[in-house]
Amino acid sequence: MLGLPLHPLIVHLAVVFLPVSALAAIAIVIRPAWSKRFGILVVGGSLVGAVAAFISRASGQQLALQVGVSGEHLNYGTLLPLVALGFLALVGTFWLFDRGVPGNRSRPLWLKFFGAVVVLASVGVIALTVVTGHSGSEMVWGSIGGSTAAAQ
Repeated sequence: MLGLPLHPLIVHLAVVFLPVSALAAIAIVIRPAWSKRFGILVVGGSLVGAVAAFISRASGQQLALQVGVSGEHLNYGTLLPLVALGFLALVGTFWLFDRGVPGNRSRPLWLKFFGAVVVLASVGVIALTVVTGHSGSEMVWGSIGGSTAAAQ
């Protein structure tokens, strides 16, 4: 894109949308009224994050052919889109079932347990997004920080 590699541009969509959607997913599990009001936005954000993760992986593989990549970042970057896709499926399924619960009834026990799974998956998505992004930024910026410290 205009001489810039796509990877550093698109990766920011995944880095923003996945954790924000994961936090929002926790919110809709905790507050049923928010699920009915904002659930479609959470599912949509999760979709954007998952698509961005897949595009980031593909563009990262192309960039790695030109500049190289650390094994750690490659492993995390390969795993993140699959986890994001699984998270999208969990959040979407939870929201669809939760929409069917009338406003005057509480969620059935099985849906509460499913909500707990969504919360755990949300924490996992956030953690994996952070370590993936951190390993990539260390790969790019770590040598700059090390050379600056050595120069002082």
